[in-house]
Amino acid sequence: MNGSPFSARGVLALVVLGAALFVTLLWSIGTGGLDREPNDGGGHVGGKGLNGFAGIAQLLEAEGWQVRRSRSKSALDDRGLLVLTPDAYIDADKIEKVLVARRYAGPTLLILPKWQAVRADRVPGTNARKGWVALLGTETAGWADRVKSLGKLDARIAKSTDRIAERIDDGLALQMPDKQIQSVSPGALVALIRDPDGRTLAGYLGDKGYYPDLDAAAKVDQNDTDPDNEIYPVVVVAEPDLLDNWALADRARAEAALALVRLAAGGKPGAVTFDLTLPGYGRSPNLLTLAFTPPFLAATLCLILAAIAAGWRAFFRFGPPRAEARAIAFGKRALVGNFAGLIRRSRRLHLLGAPYADATRERLARALSLPPRNPPDRTEAAIDRALAARAPDVAPFSTVAARLRAARRPLDLLRAAQDLHSLERTLTR
Repeated sequence: MNGSPFSARGVLALVVLGAALFVTLLWSIGTGGLDREPNDGGGHVGGKGLNGFAGIAQLLEAEGWQVRRSRSKSALDDRGLLVLTPDAYIDADKIEKVLVARRYAGPTLLILPKWQAVRADRVPGTNARKGWVALLGTETAGWADRVKSLGKLDARIAKSTDRIAERIDDGLALQMPDKQIQSVSPGALVALIRDPDGRTLAGYLGDKGYYPDLDAAAKVDQNDTDPDNEIYPVVVVAEPDLLDNWALADRARAEAALALVRLAAGGKPGAVTFDLTLPGYGRSPNLLTLAFTPPFLAATLCLILAAIAAGWRAFFRFGPPRAEARAIAFGKRALVGNFAGLIRRSRRLHLLGAPYADATRERLARALSLPPRNPPDRTEAAIDRALAARAPDVAPFSTVAARLRAARRPLDLLRAAQDLHSLERTLTR
């Protein structure tokens, strides 16, 4: 059976489909499509439970903001607003390092953690959706008073009777979703939102930076600020229920959350990055990621196009397929060739010298009409005399024949055989 069991279209479809699946797999690995899902009940932008911040990110997107959920540490240097949502047990030095670097890169919004939560689907007897949580209690962040850039926050959680928070700019009262309110010392930050006891629920660092929008919202004097100071503000939200998913259940709190983010960003919508590296969802760049990232993307596309071109040329080859030759061809010439190939592979070429010399001697004896029963030495002597009569300057036949019989290397055998053939032609032409 000479035909292929597959048609040309079938083979092409298999190759194209396999290549597409392979490229898709590489793309998924490179872009983090195989990473674990961040919707695990945590207090970060991937969390869709009460304590998560997926809602504020979606709300900002609906308002026209450019929202990025970043798993790369390189995003910490972006110029837009950076939202940090670390957990309660992170190292304070990591937060300090980010805040120091951000002072000359862009504004930062830091949200302190408060809730202790577990995934609701792990609680016996519950039928909860993926990402929902069960709140177990509250806990202040251990790092809150160890971050040098923030000073002494004195974060504490106290039970409130009226669950009211007040905005400084317009005096609007916000009904908080829970009685457990987390706040910081009144003198630690310039307050934007505070509780009835005067403690700060959200505020910003009161340094020498020029923050006209924040100062106006906090109703503070700008005389001690320096307009030429190019540092960016750090806004700290002590009460996460001002921005988390639970907060957005109320329209007034949702509007206050948008206003707070807008103030932190400089007064107008723009780019905002929610960091996922501090909550533990960071991802280091790999070779596949770099291959599909400029400027390496151009080289990757060139390699893909070259592979497509090579496959296309291989699929549409020139001319019909070459018929397979027989292992042993017909005819005398083929028989001699096969025999020569067998001798060559057996490495016994040195055994051909003596039979070839004897065969040449017998042909010359018949050509010169010498007696057939003479001994070999007498026959060679007669051939030498005949050769000397015709070509006195040529080496005797017996000498060349002896050299052929003594040869062992292929090159020596070839040269001696050529000389013997030349003598034969001299005597027979």
